[in-house]
Amino acid sequence: MSILTQYFSTKHNTAPFSQIKIEDYLPAFQEGIALAKAEIDAIVNNPETPTFENTILPLEYSGDTLDRISNIFFNLNSAETNDEMQKIAQEVSLLLSEFGNDITLNAALFSKVKTVYDQKESLNLNPEQTTLLDKQYKSFSRNGANLAEDKKEQLREIDKELSRLSLQFGENVLAETNAFELHLTNESDLAGLPEGTIEAARLLAKSQEKKGWIFTLDHPSYLPFLTYADNRELRKKMAIAFGAKAFQGNEYDNQENVLKIAKLRFERANLLGYKTHAHFVLEERMAESPEKVFTFLNDLLAKAKPAAQKEFAELTAFAKDLDGIEELEKWDSAYYSEKLKQQLFNLDDEKLKPYFQLEKVLNGAFTVAKKLYGLTFTEVFDIDKYHDEVTTYEVTDAQNNLVSIFYADFFPRKGKRNGAWMTSFKSQYIKDSVNERPHISNVCNFTKPTETKPSLLTFNEVTTLFHEFGHGLHGMLANTTYPSLSGTSVFWDFVELPSQIMENWCYESEALALFANHYETNEIIPIEYVQKIKESASFQEGLATLRQLSFGLLDMAWHGQDPTGITDLKAFETKQFANTKLYPDVKENAMSTAFSHIFQGGYSSGYYSYKWAEVLDADAFEYFREEGIFNTEVATKFKDNVLSKGGTEHPMLLYKRFRGQEPKPEALLKRAGLL
Repeated sequence: MSILTQYFSTKHNTAPFSQIKIEDYLPAFQEGIALAKAEIDAIVNNPETPTFENTILPLEYSGDTLDRISNIFFNLNSAETNDEMQKIAQEVSLLLSEFGNDITLNAALFSKVKTVYDQKESLNLNPEQTTLLDKQYKSFSRNGANLAEDKKEQLREIDKELSRLSLQFGENVLAETNAFELHLTNESDLAGLPEGTIEAARLLAKSQEKKGWIFTLDHPSYLPFLTYADNRELRKKMAIAFGAKAFQGNEYDNQENVLKIAKLRFERANLLGYKTHAHFVLEERMAESPEKVFTFLNDLLAKAKPAAQKEFAELTAFAKDLDGIEELEKWDSAYYSEKLKQQLFNLDDEKLKPYFQLEKVLNGAFTVAKKLYGLTFTEVFDIDKYHDEVTTYEVTDAQNNLVSIFYADFFPRKGKRNGAWMTSFKSQYIKDSVNERPHISNVCNFTKPTETKPSLLTFNEVTTLFHEFGHGLHGMLANTTYPSLSGTSVFWDFVELPSQIMENWCYESEALALFANHYETNEIIPIEYVQKIKESASFQEGLATLRQLSFGLLDMAWHGQDPTGITDLKAFETKQFANTKLYPDVKENAMSTAFSHIFQGGYSSGYYSYKWAEVLDADAFEYFREEGIFNTEVATKFKDNVLSKGGTEHPMLLYKRFRGQEPKPEALLKRAGLL
């Protein structure tokens, strides 16, 4: 028996990282799958009439050993990986995918779940039990369990083809990204660029044994170039190359792939009884229907467009005054916006960083959580961790009960992927009258301390820390019966509310006073800096909102109607962008052929959810503002109705219980300076 499949006899049953060897994983997964299969067989072979107690409950708790192994392995594969682990990950992903299909296509198991589901009205279930039953039934029905055998076969073929096309789409975008480089040998072409960007370009050229500097379409190279390079012709060259990805009629062209993906998704939705792909997706979202999403996006558009037009006119006038530019083009946008921002606010990261020492910012987040939710974070040294840089905390409530274990892992290293995320090693749930508390982790990539300086954060990194900590609180304060409904297991367009709302405290002087002290003098951040942070937060928000809405509307255009008549991708796009267009069109460019969020990632019919969650968080924070940003009554309502409830009920019901009404977009518009 593997150490991973036994009960951990560690403090709080935490993962015994130092005792796990890499060769333990594969046998543990095999053992975990065998255990889970035996649990499923026991449900299927039970001769009694299917009930909630003998079918739905054992199905919910089946595979908990496998889940625990998966959590440990895949979390480490993101935060502390190596070649060997990545090989195991590929092998294990196939095993898990096969096991998942074995369950959803198990006709005998589905028949038992359906028997219980069909009599749910007479079962006298509480809201959480009802949600669990619905969720289990849909995990089968939305994957074709109700279809006739020939239709199931058709669905499997569509899924295989969609999987192939989306992989091909991504490979083409990557190939096109890698195929372009701007090689400069004349130093005067670098005018305006930051030192760090020039240095990176020089090192890239050197690695290819070339003289000069090489710039690419990767974001760390491309974005600074478009933002700071004084040479307009070179900005144009970069921007056109970026917008032409997979739209060049070559072997990496994605036009056919996009049309095929959109049409297959539509066909799949029809097969399952839905009008369009968006109808299928949105059934399991807060927004519920394409009509609601279109209304939401168009309402915001009506309010943001006048502001965007005004900002565009200001930017145009600024560029004309500064450099005599007659017509603003797409490759001028970031460049002149940055120049205008500096002129208006005279605020940059170098001025702010000394006030944001990592340890103080983290303690600030802890203090905010204590003031709002009565939580205390105590660093402990007797809990095993997977790397020396990780810090571990016991989180307790006002009565000193254990709420959660919290792992914080903040610095980049070789085995860790980019970005910032929250995850859990163990979910919260209640079984046999025991409330199992969660083990939650925040992982980020901040600047490491040096011999002379501690880790100092940019303001953007401060909001990132608070954002991930908000997700963390959603996991830590979970208080539900069933693991699959616990913590962050909520609708896609609701999951960002707990994280985004936390960012608001970073802009409040009352909260900044708790942690924004100069690392050398201990002086509190000057009030004029706080004012500038607040003012610059809504700089060109109209333009930014218009851009996001244009992406959301394009996504819905592909997925919220019948796409079978679309033959010309560029013409279709041009029509969709007509209402949000400010800059002249660039004929060599298309958006969809490299719109990886919706054609490769999980955002099809879901791009709107970025803005949706912003409306929720602005509306919710407005309530805190009205009553005081540390008002414990409002905080308790937020904790009891949102943070602790996970996915046990429809999120709109939970939100209305907290707020007393549906969210209003006015709060977002006010915060963004669009009213």
